[in-house]
Amino acid sequence: MTDFVQAWNTGKSQRSARISFATPELLWQVLTAKRWELLKALCGAGPVSIREAARRVGRDVKAVHGDVTALLEAGILNRTPNGKIEFPFDVVKVEFMLQAA
Repeated sequence: MTDFVQAWNTGKSQRSARISFATPELLWQVLTAKRWELLKALCGAGPVSIREAARRVGRDVKAVHGDVTALLEAGILNRTPNGKIEFPFDVVKVEFMLQAA
């Protein structure tokens, strides 16, 4: 509702996306520490090659390729028409609820 009100007041829609995971365990399986590091390196970088992404995080290209594949499948990264990868968001917000059974 907040997004709607802001769009109504400003006349501009928010460019946002929501990616949901069935469980917190699945979230942490997809967003490992190395993948978070990769996302931080790609945030604001625009489209880059996998080799460039690996250089930015100081990791092996093959390992980064595996992480990129997982993040592409989860919808967190995009592949551009020329084959580069990009993190198309300015902000990431992770939210989950833990409640007593």
